[in-house]
Amino acid sequence: MEFLIRAIQAGLTLYMLLVLFRWMAPWIQMDIHGHRWLSWIPAVTDPLLGRLRSILPPLGPVDITPLVALLLLWLVRTALVGLLAEAV
Repeated sequence: MEFLIRAIQAGLTLYMLLVLFRWMAPWIQMDIHGHRWLSWIPAVTDPLLGRLRSILPPLGPVDITPLVALLLLWLVRTALVGLLAEAV
């Protein structure tokens, strides 16, 4: 059970890092869509970000969707790991 808890925590942390990298890529002028090794990142993160963009109201030129996604993923990770740890 300990392995499952660690795997879930690591998986959600990795997904959070992918969302953060996806958000920061334009700022560091990295083309993740055209780069052969990084083109899978939008395919993995866009389903969550796209769903949140359809729910959140637009705030002009500022896209807060990645921040909301990171917050939600952190809450889910904390709650899920906490519940599983209590069950052990």
